[in-house]
Amino acid sequence: MKLENVLAALPEQEVTIDVLQEKYAKGDEQTVHDVRRRVARALASIEAPAQREHWEAEFLWAMENGFIPAGRINSAAGTEIQATLINCFVQPIGDAVWGHDENGTPGIYAALQEAAETMRRGGGVGYDFSSIRPKGALVRGTHSRASGPVSYMRVFDKSCETLESAGSRRGAQMGVLRVDHPDVEEFVHAKRDGSLSNFNMSVAVSDAFMQAVQDDADFELVHEVRPFDGEDDAQPRADGKFVYRTIRARELWDQIMRSTYDHAEPGVIFIDRVNRDNNLSYCETIEASNPCGEQFLPPYGCCDLGSLNLVRFVSDPFGQAPSFDFERFDRAVSIAIRALDNVLDLTLWPLPAQDREAKAKRRVGLGFTGLGNALTMLKLRYDSQAGRDFASTIACRMRDTAYETSVALAGERGAFPLFDAEQYLAEPHAASRLPEPLKARIRKEGIRNSHLMSIAPTGTISIAFGGNSSGGIEPAFSWTYTRRKRMPDGSRREYEVEDFAYRLFRHMGGNVAALPDYFVSAMQISALDHMRMSAAVQPCVDSAISKTVNVAEDYPYDEFKTLYQEAWKAGLKGITTYRPNAVIGSVLSVSSAPTPQQPQDLTEDPDRRLRLDKLPRPALSSLRWPSRPRLAAGNMAWSYMFEPLDHRVSFCIFIGQTEETIERLDGSRAVRSLPFETWVNGNEQPRGLGAIAKALSMDMRSNDRSWLKLKLDALAKTRDEQPLQLPFPPEGEVRWSPGVVAAFAEIVRHRCEELGTFDALDAQPTPMLDALMFRKEPKSGPLGTLSWTADISNAATGDDFVLGVKELQLPDGTRRPYSIWLSGDYPKVLDGLCKLLSLDMHVVDVSWVGLKLRKLRSFGELNGSFWAPVPGESRQQVYPSTVAYIAELILHRYKVLGLLDDEGRAIGGAGALALPESDVAPAAPTEVPVMAGQACPSCGAHAYIRKDGCMFCTACGHQGECG
Repeated sequence: MKLENVLAALPEQEVTIDVLQEKYAKGDEQTVHDVRRRVARALASIEAPAQREHWEAEFLWAMENGFIPAGRINSAAGTEIQATLINCFVQPIGDAVWGHDENGTPGIYAALQEAAETMRRGGGVGYDFSSIRPKGALVRGTHSRASGPVSYMRVFDKSCETLESAGSRRGAQMGVLRVDHPDVEEFVHAKRDGSLSNFNMSVAVSDAFMQAVQDDADFELVHEVRPFDGEDDAQPRADGKFVYRTIRARELWDQIMRSTYDHAEPGVIFIDRVNRDNNLSYCETIEASNPCGEQFLPPYGCCDLGSLNLVRFVSDPFGQAPSFDFERFDRAVSIAIRALDNVLDLTLWPLPAQDREAKAKRRVGLGFTGLGNALTMLKLRYDSQAGRDFASTIACRMRDTAYETSVALAGERGAFPLFDAEQYLAEPHAASRLPEPLKARIRKEGIRNSHLMSIAPTGTISIAFGGNSSGGIEPAFSWTYTRRKRMPDGSRREYEVEDFAYRLFRHMGGNVAALPDYFVSAMQISALDHMRMSAAVQPCVDSAISKTVNVAEDYPYDEFKTLYQEAWKAGLKGITTYRPNAVIGSVLSVSSAPTPQQPQDLTEDPDRRLRLDKLPRPALSSLRWPSRPRLAAGNMAWSYMFEPLDHRVSFCIFIGQTEETIERLDGSRAVRSLPFETWVNGNEQPRGLGAIAKALSMDMRSNDRSWLKLKLDALAKTRDEQPLQLPFPPEGEVRWSPGVVAAFAEIVRHRCEELGTFDALDAQPTPMLDALMFRKEPKSGPLGTLSWTADISNAATGDDFVLGVKELQLPDGTRRPYSIWLSGDYPKVLDGLCKLLSLDMHVVDVSWVGLKLRKLRSFGELNGSFWAPVPGESRQQVYPSTVAYIAELILHRYKVLGLLDDEGRAIGGAGALALPESDVAPAAPTEVPVMAGQACPSCGAHAYIRKDGCMFCTACGHQGECG
């Protein structure tokens, strides 16, 4: 089955249209075809007049068949925007404050000015700061001590912060320092104070250093400039460098690894490998990379990028014999190389030096995207040897076709000016690994472009132009997630985003509730298998590969260090990892020491103390499903008639269940039933009991069974205005109960016990209990506690009462609600709801109670709607019930305290690490891994992580600028 025929019937996702319009469409452009047509016409304008129409059609064909030029090309080519079409540059910095240093390299402030112009025109910039003299080095002119490269990096950081690049693209920077620079330790730890946020950072590691680590040897930190304290007697080494100090290599390596493990930076560049593999090592030295790390470049070098979307070349996806269309692939590669060569002559260059450098070497970087999806469509696991073999085949086929095209272009347009055949093809350069017939052609005919391959992060271009196919070389990160979009009126709406392969599989009739084993996502793949994929592809890539190895929070540190050493041994040019953790995500850390305004612990009860033994994972990560799962085939539900002897009320309790397959220790599998929701039905049900059932259903969907038991225990103690007698299951035994809520809890508990929910609790994980600030509510003591109250009056139901919210002040100064109560005329059933929500408030992750309150905000009851003041505004609106208004008021209080936003989503700190939640959840759990990260520029959640070489928010789906 041809993919084109399938795609013709597959409508575009809303996210692809949104991102296209937000990032790339210009003027009247509405569709992806409109953008491609503009770009094709612009690229063809470089061709001879008689050939322009032909090449415009060819470029358009290539783009319609999988070629995706980089983001800057798609956004600016063919427009009147005075911006560069080049994504990123590397620019030099010399050891001088003003002007140029003795080698003619721009000094610090001259380099800063050049960087500002480059970023203003839309380019990101990478720098090597190693030439800047170390802190404490001699400054002869003033006989003073130097402040060191990190101090000047802060100047560059602030400059970037104030600049907004063309097209509203915030500037991106990469800072590199050699591992033998005397200030390398300061560099490694420089971002711990929250500064340098506009930099990615990498250490340029030499082979000599890695060998010293292997041998547990000492390592010298050196620089060309004499130390201040050694002005008279210090002698340079044979290479002219002064030794500032000697350090044990493993000690320095451990500092780098610890920082990367805890803070996701710095990255590691194996700089000697980069230079050995460089086709142009005979005429340039590479010291830095562009901000996303897939292009190692000389001073003023640029990355002129494009990608082939591999999913577009798969025939008969998921079929009996899926295959790859190499013939069409070769044609697309060849056209893409010509297009990228044209970009070098079409673009605006921010600096003349960049223009000269590009024209002398004509570097381009063609890579691929959608590898993870393509492997899935071919029914190959990403982490299998077969998957790696296929990726290697694709990379080498792309390389050979690209080099053949560049040879042909040399015959038409001339070789790049610095071409020297013998030096270019010399070992161990990347070009030396080409097939012999192709090397013979290069010797005879020359080659147009010095470098041709680069696998970049593709970010938003994979969404806008690839139907949300997996990015770059990466596997799919998640099969679905929920994206939150801000509307013109300031409101937000949510919609589901699906991975391309997942969506195609479902469209073709596949069962997404039971995905085949070749559907494997990033967090299901071992770190070493991530690295092995890079190693399989790297020999065929003459530049570099941008890949982020995402590892789990509990990934062992020793294995983490080994991963980097294995990458060096495997011949990689660099490696970047991301491990979510509390340090990155600023998860709230509380201590047991009370402040005067905190409730005092008078009972010495450890369950009442304000303390966390360890920083918990975000609470919402314990949910199997953020909302009720779609169950297309239906599900079983157990029911029980609630009929007390006094006939006070009569209604039916339902408990829905689903099934999951578990694997026993002996390897066998079994099916068990899980309760995942409860509800009540009947006109005589007490007001508010439906809200309790709704809130309790979310607790049922948690993977913490002890948490559900805690909730049921609390409800079982809830007293009504008078007790009641009720026949209880399973035999109809009549027993007294404190009230309707308590009896309801006992019936729900009975069914859960029948299903084995509470079996072997001691051996089960307790992520929710671990996330509690305290198990029991703290006692306030004689000094009292903080409290916030609000009046609620619902004339439709006769409710007239006060809502009270008890608050405490945490050691970090944060005010937190921790309990709610009601006083006045209200349905006493709501006391049970207060118990549930108070326990939810004890969870350190405020996103948990935020999600509960958002669900209750829409809770309605028959004839219970009423007009009420909107919290914080001078207007009124209709609320669907008293319960809904209680939820609205509590949400508002969390907002006033700076804990939740308008939508009830966490703001920073604790609770900012929530899974996205939608009103209708998919059949299988949403697979966006919960990861601590930086504050997202779109939603503010501390869930902005490095994914596929780009930044991505796991809370709202915001995609960072790259590609």
